[in-house]
Amino acid sequence: MKSSSLSVWRIQWIAGRTLVIKEVRRFMRIWAQTLLPPAITMTLYFIIFGRLIGERIGEMGGVDYMSFIVPGLIMMSVITNAYGNVASSFFSNKFQRSVEEMMVAPVHPATILFGFVAGGVVRGLAVGLIVTLLSLYFTSLTIHSAWVVVLVVLLSAIVFSLGGFINAVFATKFDDIAIIPTFVITPLTYLGGVFYSIHLLSDTWQTVSLFNPILYMVNAFRYGILGVSDVAVGHAILMLVGFIVMLTSFSLWLLQRGKGLRH
Repeated sequence: MKSSSLSVWRIQWIAGRTLVIKEVRRFMRIWAQTLLPPAITMTLYFIIFGRLIGERIGEMGGVDYMSFIVPGLIMMSVITNAYGNVASSFFSNKFQRSVEEMMVAPVHPATILFGFVAGGVVRGLAVGLIVTLLSLYFTSLTIHSAWVVVLVVLLSAIVFSLGGFINAVFATKFDDIAIIPTFVITPLTYLGGVFYSIHLLSDTWQTVSLFNPILYMVNAFRYGILGVSDVAVGHAILMLVGFIVMLTSFSLWLLQRGKGLRH
C-alpha cells in the first residue's frame, strides 16, 4: 500500500516537473516574442512618463515621480505576462487536443494546473526581473521590505496565471484569449495607481478605486520597495491569498468536470 502511494506521488512529481520544464522552454525558445517586447515597452514608459513627464510633476507620494512609477510598471509587466503565458499556452494545448491526452493519463488535475500556472509565474517573474534591471538605469531602488516584495510579486503572478488558465478554458477561438486583457486587465491596470496616488482623486473616486484588485497589488509592491502605500499592506496580502484560494478551487473544478475541454 505504501509502495503504491509512493508510486502515485512519483508519477505526479514527474508529470508536474515535465510540464513546468516544457512551459519554460516554450517561452524561452521564442524569447524575442515573450521577453523582449515587454522590456522595450517598459523602457518607453520610463522615458516618456518617468523622464519627460516626471520632471514636470516632481514628487508623488513623497518620492520623485520616476521612483514612484517604477514599482507599478514592474508589477504591470509581471501580471500581464503571467496571464498571457498561461492563457495562450493552455488554449494552444486545448486546440491541439493534447490536454485531453493529459486528462486520460494518470495525472491529477492539480498537477496539470500546477504545471501551467508555474510556467506563467516563471515568465512573469523573468519579465519583472528584466524590467527591474532596466529601471536601475533611470533611477536607484532601495528595498524597504524584501519579504513583502517577494511575497506580493509571487502571489500576484499566481493570481493572474490562474486567471489566464480560466480564460483559456472558456475560450473557443484564439481571439477569445485577448478579450480579458484588452477590456479588463489593461483598464484596471491604468486605474490601479501605477501612475498616480489615489489621494489625488475625489472621495467618491477613491472609494471606487478600492474595488480594483490591481490597486492593492501595485501599492503593496510599492510599499515593499519604497515604503509608501495608499492601502494597508496586510489587507492587500490577505486579498491576494483569498483570490488564489478561490481561483484555484474554481480551476480544479473546471478540470475535474472537463468544462470546455471535452468535445
